[in-house]
Amino acid sequence: MQLSKGERFNISKEAPGLKKMAIALGWQVTEAGQSYEIDVSAFMLGADGKIPNDQYFIFYNNLQSFDNSVLQSIPEKNNRSQENKTLYGVILERVNPEIEEITFVGTIHEADKIKANFSNIKNAFIKISNLDTGSELVRYELKENFSLETAVEFGRLYRKNGEWRFQAVGAGYQAGLQSFVDKYCN
Repeated sequence: MQLSKGERFNISKEAPGLKKMAIALGWQVTEAGQSYEIDVSAFMLGADGKIPNDQYFIFYNNLQSFDNSVLQSIPEKNNRSQENKTLYGVILERVNPEIEEITFVGTIHEADKIKANFSNIKNAFIKISNLDTGSELVRYELKENFSLETAVEFGRLYRKNGEWRFQAVGAGYQAGLQSFVDKYCN
């Protein structure tokens, strides 16, 4: 299923019994953006909108969540043709009950220093697949032209009434990774 910005998808209803999912994020860079390094991060948030502790912030320096429910892997950088740039494995039954939301954000490393923005990032997407079968459940392709933004919130997984859902967010920010750390960390 293809989502548009802001649309939601009820994973629990559309894929009942799903225990393990793969969440892939990808993009292409234009010639002008070849030097960009995109960092993808996941913030596992409690009801207060904050991470319970630093181990619920999954990024290049912490590849696994405290509860072992979310694991990040980064495919080989040399493989230019590879669609998935960052991949998360999520085991739903392991997610700590106090976690209400998992937000997925991409930021350009040192964007201000290299005068970079997302205008040189094309065909960005986030997709969710069944980890066991590989079948794709939902995909959101970001169609926006982010001409000033240096960070993008791709989407979020969240719990509502005991069900897991996904929202296509597609919000751009003139911010770096530190801004999200400040926002979500206690």
